[in-house]
Amino acid sequence: MNPVFAQGLLDVDFGLFFWVLITFLLFLFLLTKFAWKPILNALGEREKAIKESLEAAQQAKEEAMRISQENEKALKQVESISLKLRKEAIEEAEALRADRTEKAKAEAEKLLEQARSTIDQEKKKALLELREEVAKLAIEAASLILEEEIDEKKNRKIVDRYIKELS
Repeated sequence: MNPVFAQGLLDVDFGLFFWVLITFLLFLFLLTKFAWKPILNALGEREKAIKESLEAAQQAKEEAMRISQENEKALKQVESISLKLRKEAIEEAEALRADRTEKAKAEAEKLLEQARSTIDQEKKKALLELREEVAKLAIEAASLILEEEIDEKKNRKIVDRYIKELS
């Protein structure tokens, strides 16, 4: 190494040191006088804006959580109402089915009663016709057997009495 070069780096020049110190102090003075406050104000405003943004984000998160909880609550209410309405609809359908079944049974019973009544009437009518036919046949048979003419009224009375005794 060159001894002159190494020695020059370690030598102190007080004139240069003095002017560098004055320039540094002047720069520091001008920096604090004109730039320091605006920089600090800008940093303060930036910090304030960041805090406000964080608070707004926290509020938005809390609001979203609240809305989510409200939505879950509303969903549960809707499900509850849906189950209730479904249950009511099933009950109404069962009641309607039971009512229709009851009406159908009543209608069938009514038709059966009418059929029985009609059958009874037809049976009575047939028996009456049969009785009259038997009476005619009996009178004719008796007339032929007796070969004598008895009047119609007497014959009718005799036959009616005979039929009543048979019954």
